[in-house]
Amino acid sequence: MIATTPKPPYYAVIFSNIRTDVDEGYAEMAGEMVRLAEQQAGYLGHESVREGLGITISYWTDTEAIRKWKANTDHLLAQQYGREKWYSAYKTRIALVERDYGFEL
Repeated sequence: MIATTPKPPYYAVIFSNIRTDVDEGYAEMAGEMVRLAEQQAGYLGHESVREGLGITISYWTDTEAIRKWKANTDHLLAQQYGREKWYSAYKTRIALVERDYGFEL
């Protein structure tokens, strides 16, 4: 599903990752992170795909909202587990969205 976002500017956090073979607890934690992010002030939505390479893009009103999400206690634990067991590599990028447009039937 494509996230519904407001008129720019807003921010995108792009999380690209490669999973390990460890699945224990991953789906539950991923679901919990979505639930928690949706409760964070400044959260606008997200999109996520996985076919070998995983990419999740979350959208935020400003960099302060992103900083608060990164510092969320439960999110910090998920980050730790990700480094220890779920990801063999990842990269996070933060970008300012200055323009967006689209098409929908």
